[in-house]
Amino acid sequence: MSFFEVKNIVKNFGGLTAVNNVSFTVEKGEIFGLIGPNGSGKTTIFNLINRFYPLTSGEIYFQGQRIDGLPTHKICELGIGRTFQVVKPLRRMTVLENVMAGAFLHTGSIARARAKALEVLDFCALAHRKDVEAKSLTIADRKRLEIARALATEPKLLLLDETAAGLNPKEQEEAIAIIQKIRDAGITIIIVEHVMKVIMGISNRILAINFGREIARGTPREIANHPEVIKAYLGDAYA
Repeated sequence: MSFFEVKNIVKNFGGLTAVNNVSFTVEKGEIFGLIGPNGSGKTTIFNLINRFYPLTSGEIYFQGQRIDGLPTHKICELGIGRTFQVVKPLRRMTVLENVMAGAFLHTGSIARARAKALEVLDFCALAHRKDVEAKSLTIADRKRLEIARALATEPKLLLLDETAAGLNPKEQEEAIAIIQKIRDAGITIIIVEHVMKVIMGISNRILAINFGREIARGTPREIANHPEVIKAYLGDAYA
């Protein structure tokens, strides 16, 4: 069985089908990309994996265990962490305190949570900002803090939602380096990203969706040249 598997998942909101019979597998150690135009259902899929929304139908498995009936905190405890498209740190708390909040998932000890948070901040090149209030961080540093908070929960699978959004080219390169470093540390990644330079450069495989349905899957090169993907992003004239 695959490390992670989504089988025929469907999510309806009233009369709207946001995710329509999507299936995919992710192997341990890979970076799996998920792309599609705005409103195509990418973040909804993340919300279904973490059970922020319940499935209408379908199944989700992690390391052989079915998880779609578990509460969100149990899914996190099993080893699925995530970041959010809209970054909302605990603004009046320091960077260190923000990351410690994630570390408390696996310990009740302040000393251990602090040690874990410092380790993660060093990994994310944010240790020099540890005593700064989160509200004063730049967008790039807030994105790093979001990753650090997720890493503090000790995930085996990390869901990254638009980590490079709003970053300049230099900051995008730094984001790519951190993502690759996370993968090299043994953490499997599913990434949603609109910045094609980022997702095409780091993904092993990519699934493209539109209107909640799969339109293509394959290597970055195959996806970049797929007529349905070109049509979804640029229109019929370019397909």
